Amino acid sequence: MNRVAGDTETAHSSSVESCPSLRDVHSINPTHLMARIESYEGREKKGISDVRRTFCLFVTFDLLFITLLWIIELNVKGGIETTLEKEVLQYDYSSSYFDIFLLAVFRFKVLILAYAMCRLRHWWAIAFTTAVTSAFLLAKVIISQLFSQGAFGYVLPIISFILAWIETWFLDFKVLPQEAEEENRFLIAQDASERAALLHPGILSDGQFYSPPESVAGSDEDSEEKQDSEKPVV
Repeated sequence: MNRVAGDTETAHSSSVESCPSLRDVHSINPTHLMARIESYEGREKKGISDVRRTFCLFVTFDLLFITLLWIIELNVKGGIETTLEKEVLQYDYSSSYFDIFLLAVFRFKVLILAYAMCRLRHWWAIAFTTAVTSAFLLAKVIISQLFSQGAFGYVLPIISFILAWIETWFLDFKVLPQEAEEENRFLIAQDASERAALLHPGILSDGQFYSPPESVAGSDEDSEEKQDSEKPVV
């Protein structure tokens, strides 16, 4: 008897423990869940997320900043036309900065194509551009004679290297984790809304709430008198 009573108490306690989950499901607000789902779907229809848009803006800033520094370097060396012809038409790996500009264009095209147009959710594209940038700049610094050409021999390679690694850090630690977290929240909200729809299959309309017609005054008394008169006399 004691064992049977213990089993009964255990079953009762387990059923009591499962009640909070049911209460939590019943306490779900379908309107709030639908608002969250619609807001997420609206962001998806609008385009890329805010954090991804910030990343694309930073990639554009990378290209424009390197271009600005390269144009300043052309002016410092004695005029844009003369220096441009020397660095582009008479390109020399050991003394030209034109390849660093092309490296920035390469990063811009690959990253914008991958993460803005194709909306890639993986790190392989940024890893490829950063690896190519790092290897090229290290080789150029070691082999070329940039350090003998003044301050720009230090500034352009170092800034290009730093910007490439900042883009990698921003995508890997900000863009991808935040988008994954938002997607998980959307899936949880969608699953909760489906469960709430099963528990609450329909919302009662105004027509389902009605009050019975008012009874005519004195009708209850008339019915009672009629019943008393119809009773047989013993």
